[in-house]
Amino acid sequence: MNLKRKIPSTGKIKLFHRKLLLWFEKNKRDYPWRKTRDPFRIMVAEMMLQRTKADQVVGVYNKFFSEFNSPQEIVHTNLKKIRKILYPLGLRWRTKNFKSVCVSLINNFKGEIPADRRKLITLPGVGEYVAGMVLSTAFNKPEWVVDSNVIRLFKRYFGIMTTKDGRRDKCVVELAKLYVAAGKPKEANLALLDFVALVCAPRNPRCVECPICKTCHYFVNRK
Repeated sequence: MNLKRKIPSTGKIKLFHRKLLLWFEKNKRDYPWRKTRDPFRIMVAEMMLQRTKADQVVGVYNKFFSEFNSPQEIVHTNLKKIRKILYPLGLRWRTKNFKSVCVSLINNFKGEIPADRRKLITLPGVGEYVAGMVLSTAFNKPEWVVDSNVIRLFKRYFGIMTTKDGRRDKCVVELAKLYVAAGKPKEANLALLDFVALVCAPRNPRCVECPICKTCHYFVNRK
């Protein structure tokens, strides 16, 4: 695909940003955690979404918040009860993270979600991606997100070369920062997630229906 190791121009990033937001306005998915600005609820949702499809999380998310409303309630709850609610999601290692993150919130941040990336990533189970989603969707801060899906989209559209560990790739992270800095951080990051889920899939991307295919490196250079 003749990839290059170079940050795209500001103009191309802004064009990508504008077109993606136009698409998102008409095609965005509807999930309960997108209807709140409560950073705690958003953080919990993002922790549930790790390695899990969004549609699988909806029922668990609703059940979780029918039982708990605050970090304090979770801390004083039996771990077995939390495990039972989270069971449909699999990945049992997450159960302890939900209680540990609440303990840390209470001990270090008075039970409040910090609106600072460096502080957020100190919480158990909260990495760079979850922090970026919480800050951008709850606080509307221009904070970047990078996961394997975002890397795929950037690599295809911009034709950039990435290192093996793409999530820490300086080129990818800088591109994500420039993208979200173009405006509307909440919508911009959610647009990335929905676009890779509905259009730019890992296999058989829907290029013919793609609104940005004419300026996409992958589509233009396909054989």
